[in-house]
Amino acid sequence: MVESEGNELMFRFPEVHDEAVCRLSFQRTLRIPDEDRAYPLPPGLGSFPIEHVEDYAGRLPTGWSEHGGVLLPMYQGEALWISFYSGGYFYPCAVKIAAGKINAVTGEPWSKELSSAPQNYLVIPDQPWLDGFCVGKGLIRQFVAMPLGAGYTAEEQLTEKGEYGGLQVIVYPMKRKRYEELLAERKLQEPVMAACYSLPSMGLAPGGLMRQEIFEDQYGLEAWDQNVSARCFVHILNSVQWRTTTGRPVPGKPPTAADYTMAGLPWFDYYADNLVALGGSTKLAGMDSVAVKGAKKGEQPLLDNEAVTPQHVIKLGKKVRRVREGDG
Repeated sequence: MVESEGNELMFRFPEVHDEAVCRLSFQRTLRIPDEDRAYPLPPGLGSFPIEHVEDYAGRLPTGWSEHGGVLLPMYQGEALWISFYSGGYFYPCAVKIAAGKINAVTGEPWSKELSSAPQNYLVIPDQPWLDGFCVGKGLIRQFVAMPLGAGYTAEEQLTEKGEYGGLQVIVYPMKRKRYEELLAERKLQEPVMAACYSLPSMGLAPGGLMRQEIFEDQYGLEAWDQNVSARCFVHILNSVQWRTTTGRPVPGKPPTAADYTMAGLPWFDYYADNLVALGGSTKLAGMDSVAVKGAKKGEQPLLDNEAVTPQHVIKLGKKVRRVREGDG
């Protein structure tokens, strides 16, 4: 089952184990400059607000109501990252993320099943966050919101269609027996210290290049209970659509990367010595970033895209990962 608590989504699997819970939130962040240089991780600037589709069904397209899920607001050109953490004793889960119907790890079309060749999912809590599309070993292209129909989104670049937009998330818990074996072996990770009118859809496009590893599954495909899953659609509204649909105020725009860096505020690097990074997707690596696509189209889709040089970079390990979310 999928529930929400504040601005978090919770995927619960009580039929597997009382501790089988995966929590995630969508974090506002700086949009890093869209160029060839790879940047460290930008900070979390607070969670995006979310609302349930069912609460506004009469004001939304029929297809959205059929899918259900949640709404969140993003300005065009704004960036996000997804924060993951497990419930209880950090019950491991396998999580698949798609932008529209494009897998953010492999670049393949959406499918429900887990695959190990290539690995098309993330392992939680080993993977603390996902900032974008996995384009190489230790490299991602940042998730940046762009309207469907203009050719910028990953979905349009890889399928030549802009049908879905938003995000899809599906979570599979670890099999109960395997989890109990891990508990007995004491191999689970230690707790982390403390984060109806026509609407033009918004999707996620590849933005700036960032240093981030997507980790290999250390448990193996057979560890995950693929008979049990929970899925959620995340529909993205622009600022005007959010205010019109929900009546709620729109969050203020985040600072630019240049303003943030000039203020001397921190960026982040995350390390996990015992985990191996995936190699990245050639399909995703072949996409144009928003800036490159804009140049080809004779457009300038991103304002405030000047390069910056981060001076204050904090290295984070597993026990302090949530510092990035502003939890100290």
